[in-house]
Amino acid sequence: MFRGGWATLFAAAVSAAGLSLARVGNAELVSVPLERQAELLARVASYDRNMLLRAGSRVQVLILANDADPDSIGVARRMEAVLHSIPDIAGLAHDERIAPFSSASELARLCRAQHIAIVYFGSGFARDIPAIRQALDGADILTVAAVPDYVELGVVLGFDVLSGRPKLLVHLAQARRQHVDLRADLLKLARVFE
Repeated sequence: MFRGGWATLFAAAVSAAGLSLARVGNAELVSVPLERQAELLARVASYDRNMLLRAGSRVQVLILANDADPDSIGVARRMEAVLHSIPDIAGLAHDERIAPFSSASELARLCRAQHIAIVYFGSGFARDIPAIRQALDGADILTVAAVPDYVELGVVLGFDVLSGRPKLLVHLAQARRQHVDLRADLLKLARVFE
């Protein structure tokens, strides 16, 4: 846990990043740098009451890449490297790996078989998110998006900069369907989608 409050941490992280924006494949906007996303993801995971039970002794993070999109592969590789440098996620050791996306049903099968606690979506998935959301209904998994627009489509967590201020994005209805139980003190600071 950290001191100073969620809003202070998020504001500092985005400010330190210089609010740099990056367009990636298919004109998708990554508004918070990947280094800051990784740091914030590690901290937000500690606000999920079910993370420790979901993860067990190690947090398994699956980073999805769209093989048809070179920008998606680049985002996935950078996020893997950044996550690897973070000491813990929700206070636990972690492993991360990149996997190519083939289908929503295959992703759901892979998550169950490999005890995945977090799935991180790089860029290049806008068309696939509705099917993925449906396939992960009832799964016990935290999904996180590099692209803020994915949260409205059904990814549980994302980060954005709105009106010049940092903002946490949460798809609350999907969080419930995926057994993600974020604390109220975090949710009151988020833009929530139902």
